[in-house]
Amino acid sequence: MTEALGSTGRRGAPGHPRRTPGTPCWVSLLVPDPAAAQDFYGALFGWEFRPQPTATPLGSYAAALLDGREVAVIGRMPTDRRLPVAWTPYLATDDVDATAAMVRLCGGTVGFGPLDAGAAGRIALASDPAGAVFGIRQGPAGPGHPVSGVPGAPAWTELMTHESERVLRFYRDVFGCTHKPNVSAGPDSLTLHTADGRPVASVCGVGSTRLQGRGAHWMTYFETQDVDATAERAADLGGKVTEAPREGAYGRVATLTDPDGAAFTLVRTPG
Repeated sequence: MTEALGSTGRRGAPGHPRRTPGTPCWVSLLVPDPAAAQDFYGALFGWEFRPQPTATPLGSYAAALLDGREVAVIGRMPTDRRLPVAWTPYLATDDVDATAAMVRLCGGTVGFGPLDAGAAGRIALASDPAGAVFGIRQGPAGPGHPVSGVPGAPAWTELMTHESERVLRFYRDVFGCTHKPNVSAGPDSLTLHTADGRPVASVCGVGSTRLQGRGAHWMTYFETQDVDATAERAADLGGKVTEAPREGAYGRVATLTDPDGAAFTLVRTPG
């Protein structure tokens, strides 16, 4: 677990001016009541929130900040769209329109976009052939990369799917990603690499028990100094621990849902 949201290093190191296509570069949550979600995550991770002056095509949103640096965004669920309440990673691209066309060509679906979204850049929301929802983002020019890998920030991204072979071809054809076996995480686990060879996500296949009837989906891992204490705190705040703290391939982990049902994983990575 060495790459997260386009960072060149785990502990909040500066990112590249250009994110390699396929790199997780943004993570968002759409909920019916953003204020309640902000209360939950603010108390859990110490996030502060800054409303964004320009809404995305999906509506208004606020940036979640740690020490003034963006780690995530939380927005209001549109009433006219049927979208899952879930943490959604956005994968970087140099050309959202061309990538969206490739998604369709390779058997995926584009749910909305591509559309200009102000400070968020140009974005689209899509799903792979197995149904896992992800975003595509052509970020704005200049610096200002999200912080990653520090307590309260995203640390890793994982794709849970029943169709590993098919979706691996999809992400290869759309983003140029390659993959390698991840023996330490089990026989059905792979690591997804961008075209320049950087590991950016894991893929957990058909043998996993963690799909739990949800179908294919992306999972965001958030770093914490104490997985057990943070999981207990989340339960006190109205969340639910769906997988108790345990030792995993990437360190100590626990999987939770927030009060709206959005799943995420806590991780304390070694080092």
